[in-house]
Amino acid sequence: MEARLKAWVVFDGRVKFGDGRAELLDLVGELGSLKKAVAKIGMSYRNAWGYLRELEEAAGFKLVERRPGGGPDGGTQLTAKGRQFLARYRRFRQELDQIVQQSFGRSFPRR
Repeated sequence: MEARLKAWVVFDGRVKFGDGRAELLDLVGELGSLKKAVAKIGMSYRNAWGYLRELEEAAGFKLVERRPGGGPDGGTQLTAKGRQFLARYRRFRQELDQIVQQSFGRSFPRR
């Protein structure tokens, strides 16, 4: 038996950011390409760009920057604010998970 919690950061009362979108941003940062990131998680490129534009508009800052070209200088990278936001989200999730596990342990002690 285990506890699981789903949580989102909600912008503008409508745009949700949660673990799935955090994974997308992690992969963009790791792979340097939105195209490669969406291929890895099975999301369409068009939907990902639409979501990122909507999220950036609601958040009020750019999360990613696109650099044209197919070489090592091309692709998509996280902005400094995007990396900072992602790090803050990860810290928020880690703290929530710790609280949930502590509460779960008190409510359902192991025998």
